Amino acid sequence: MARKYDTTEKSDHESMPCAQCAAIADITENTRHAKAEQEEEHEGGKSELIKIAVSGVLFLVGSIFHDQLHATPYSIAEYAILIPAYLIVGFPVLKGAALNIIHGHAFNEMFLMSVATLGAIAIHQIPEAVGVMLFYSIGEFLQDKAVDKSRRSISELMDLRPDFARVVKEGETKTIPPESVEIGQLVEVRPGERIPLDGEIVEGSSFVDTSSLTGESVPRSVGPGSAVLAGYVNDNGCILVRVTTEFSQSTVSRILDLVENASANKAPTEKFITKFASVYTPIIVALAAIVAIVPPLVISGATFSEYIYRALVLLVISCPCALVVSVPLGYFGGIGTASRHKLLIKGANYIDALAKVETVVFDKTGTLTKGVFEVSEVVPYNGFSKSEMLRYAAGAESVSMHPIARSIREAAASATANSGSANNPPPVVKDSREKKGFGVRASVDGHDVLAGNDRMLHEKNVSHDRCDVGGTVVHVVIDGKYAGYILISDTVKEGAAEAISELKRLGVRKTVMLTGDDETVASRVASGLGIDEYYAGLLPQDKVEKLELLKKQASQGKKVAFVGDGMNDAPVLVSSDVGFAMGGLGSDAAIEAADLVVMDDDIGRIPMALRISNYTRSIVWQNVVFALSVKAIFILLGSAGKADMWEAVVADVGVSLLAVLNSLRAANYKEKA
Repeated sequence: MARKYDTTEKSDHESMPCAQCAAIADITENTRHAKAEQEEEHEGGKSELIKIAVSGVLFLVGSIFHDQLHATPYSIAEYAILIPAYLIVGFPVLKGAALNIIHGHAFNEMFLMSVATLGAIAIHQIPEAVGVMLFYSIGEFLQDKAVDKSRRSISELMDLRPDFARVVKEGETKTIPPESVEIGQLVEVRPGERIPLDGEIVEGSSFVDTSSLTGESVPRSVGPGSAVLAGYVNDNGCILVRVTTEFSQSTVSRILDLVENASANKAPTEKFITKFASVYTPIIVALAAIVAIVPPLVISGATFSEYIYRALVLLVISCPCALVVSVPLGYFGGIGTASRHKLLIKGANYIDALAKVETVVFDKTGTLTKGVFEVSEVVPYNGFSKSEMLRYAAGAESVSMHPIARSIREAAASATANSGSANNPPPVVKDSREKKGFGVRASVDGHDVLAGNDRMLHEKNVSHDRCDVGGTVVHVVIDGKYAGYILISDTVKEGAAEAISELKRLGVRKTVMLTGDDETVASRVASGLGIDEYYAGLLPQDKVEKLELLKKQASQGKKVAFVGDGMNDAPVLVSSDVGFAMGGLGSDAAIEAADLVVMDDDIGRIPMALRISNYTRSIVWQNVVFALSVKAIFILLGSAGKADMWEAVVADVGVSLLAVLNSLRAANYKEKA
């Protein structure tokens, strides 16, 4: 068929259409904005580092020459050196504490630090006050750098999935962002490309892979008038689509937004720390007040100055910075690490949930299998050989563009090459005719050959003993005699069996497969991969029912995860405790319904997600136990007067820094070789 439009792309910049120049200008402008934001972020980091460095230098000078500076009239030199050092790094904390008090949220770590350090200044322990604020700022700076690193990992991952539309206008094609395409415009989709927007085909015919949206393993034939959806993958023909729906937001942008707002979904551990701090802080303030006031009133010889100092030490020791900073940082580091490994986790709560997964349920097509056909079995009858059957079937299917026909031709070519007779001439094919819904008929090397389904056999009254073979089957008839059948199956993904085995090694008690395919296909895939249970012939609502049953069967407190990719999997993903969407070719509906997105469709990412979650949770709980243990010891020492302000600084800021550094391990997780 003659093309009605020119698909030759202009390589000469001068011949580039104005609209395309404008589109490129828009893309360039967006890139410029992104770079500007990165530069602004970098400048902000440099500014904070300079503040910490200046304060640190002043702090060292004030501490080393403390006696000399203190000996000046009214200690002016001491104040001149140390107060600026305190304000440079401490002003944000003082401001935050004041704003929290105004809004009715007085009792938090900023309030404790502000009261303790201002009190230390009041009793002339200025170096200690500066030390608290300085080391807290260093901890905050390290936390911000870790968060920025995770965000960059996520942004870089998003760049791996570009979305574009090739708009046809006035006989020329222009590649622009899908957001810029208007309803009614024509979009060209070439073989191997994803259809970028919903629309209707106006020219060309092809087969499209719809498995990411519908779960169907057999590609669908489309032509003029056929409706197609964004996410379908064009198989072999070039098609022209008239857009019927606006592209409101790209898949990448939506996923990035979900991940960057993942902190809204707090893990149970994070929620516990938040609640703990809200109760713990007023108790510590009350205890400090008791330490400052009661002993001087009831103990002979006790002075207010001594016990006020003890109370201030207690406040500094008790500050929950290590928990408040390190726990969220540990989870965010885990999310960033997962992003670098092409796993998008939408919230810290899912990291905790992953550690409790006992049952993993899989969809089949597009998840455990590629959705790509290949010949899995050749069964000859009536004296015909396998190679003979394949040669005649491939000849009959030589004019068909259907993926099943292609798989037969590839199998025949491979069999010929392996037999050492690659130089044999190809079959002579004449008078080839295709009857939709039945099969093809052709003359191959002078023999009358039929290749098709069971209905074709009955229509032609061909004697055969098996009607219900199961799976996708092509029956072959040569000169009116039944020659056998060829079984076509979906290709199992590389590493799928290893992933199932690894899940069991990580403690997953049961693996299950839910599929809409028939019993024969489901049984073959499940047994080949080592899956414990499978359910075949399911509709989307049936999958939800099976999942609910599996959740009831799970042990107390344990979770059920589901892994799917199609639009028909969205209800199951929502129903599961933890939902994985295969995002490389998965539907937008599945990606949005899922809790985790596997960006490259690698099934091996599922056990990796469990390993990352276990690693992250171990780091978080290390920080919790370590911080609370050290705090408890130093609170007792401080209350008894056995710890001074410097030891309080070590107990507070030192523990915080160690906890933050430990949390950074979550952001630097690497898979063992």
